[in-house]
Amino acid sequence: MPGVLAINRQRLFATTAALVNRSAVARVSRQQPISRLYSDNAPKGGQVFEVTEKTFEEKVLQSPIPTIVDFYASWCGPCKMLGPIIEKSVKDNGKVNLAKINVDENLSLASDYSITSLPTVVGFHNGEPVAAFVGMRAPPAVNEFIQSI
Repeated sequence: MPGVLAINRQRLFATTAALVNRSAVARVSRQQPISRLYSDNAPKGGQVFEVTEKTFEEKVLQSPIPTIVDFYASWCGPCKMLGPIIEKSVKDNGKVNLAKINVDENLSLASDYSITSLPTVVGFHNGEPVAAFVGMRAPPAVNEFIQSI
């Protein structure tokens, strides 16, 4: 009888293994796809947008993502040179957002943050200014600034 017992034991193990595999497959197929596990509504960095006096609080001060604010003017030469550099750096970094504020159209914001020279770039985290620079910067310096936020 030892031979029969060994054969039955092998069948039992084979049947158990098949059931376990089948239930594992069933569990996996009932799970949500990976794409649904990560919400598309989760806040993401790397976004560039214009901000006005009306949207500043919502988009910068209340943002869960650190936000760099670029105070600029359309007539400002250094602003025109810095704009594309900082936009590219923010998009490449992907961890911060960039809010652009035209000071000619939003004088009270410029006044609130004592903007006297352009371009002025201020980094905000948790609604507070944490770092800033004034004037044109080379791409490596801009990248370093973004990393510091």
